[in-house]
Amino acid sequence: MEPLISVIVPVYNVEKYLDQCMESIVGQTYPHLEILVVDDGSTDNSGILCDQWATRDERISVIHQPNGGLSAARNTALEIMQGELVMMVDSDDVLHPQCTSVLLKTMQGNNADIAIGEYQPFFDGQTPFTEQGSRQGSTTTYDQHEAILAILYQHRLTHSAWGRLYKSSLFDGIRYPVGKFYEDFAIIYPLLLKCDKVVKTDITIYGYRQREKSILQTFSPKRAAVLDIGEQLEQETLANDKQYVRAARSRLLSAYFNILLLSNQDKAVDHKALQDRCWRGIKRLRYNCLLDSNVRLKNKVGILASYMGRWFLCSALGRRYQPKA
Repeated sequence: MEPLISVIVPVYNVEKYLDQCMESIVGQTYPHLEILVVDDGSTDNSGILCDQWATRDERISVIHQPNGGLSAARNTALEIMQGELVMMVDSDDVLHPQCTSVLLKTMQGNNADIAIGEYQPFFDGQTPFTEQGSRQGSTTTYDQHEAILAILYQHRLTHSAWGRLYKSSLFDGIRYPVGKFYEDFAIIYPLLLKCDKVVKTDITIYGYRQREKSILQTFSPKRAAVLDIGEQLEQETLANDKQYVRAARSRLLSAYFNILLLSNQDKAVDHKALQDRCWRGIKRLRYNCLLDSNVRLKNKVGILASYMGRWFLCSALGRRYQPKA
């Protein structure tokens, strides 16, 4: 019997994009879906649209709840999902028609716990996928150790929640932290510790919409949560998994660079305390990360620039810097 896939869709004030997202989900070539749509206190017409979609497709269940944020919405669905497998979809994004079938085939064919596909960024008015036919692609498999290193060193794998298929059992005892940015980064390490194998296909299956006013395109001090998560991960690996300390520090260094450069671009507010925290972290980690052959080139360029001083780092790299997860 084909496994049931629970598709979790948190919704908050996305009436402009919701229909396109839902059309892409209900139009999947793999039909055995449980579609859990969580209206997280929307103040526009998103909640009404959710209910309308539920009348069109019996696989859709809608939960309305007070606004609690992305994590709270996902957690609500995780509590009630029935599928053996689960995937997260952001409600302004779109799926290729074969997204679930490609990920399922990739997972089953490699006996993996998580299957990851490629994503295509796109803007309003663009089509993220250029073809709709049957496609072939190559895969890369990672054991637990390799997957942890690949994600922390930021080599081909990301910590994003979307664009991948999980065994639902991985979430037993694991939930997204409510009220914090980078909620997917916060749980990726404990999820991987429960995995034996992760597989990635180079087939593009997910369309990732770019919005000017999205969380990742604007700066807020709340984004400093990535520093808390990274520092906590460093301490956890020091205490329990020393083989991952260097990788955790490489990821933390990326976070320090990220927040320092982004906050430096926000001239409306004084972020001195946050910037001082980032600069102290960069100086603490840069030497060992410079000597680590696994640290990505982008970080090493930042390290070398940092030795010229804080002003030089922000001036040289800040003008070209683009917000990223």
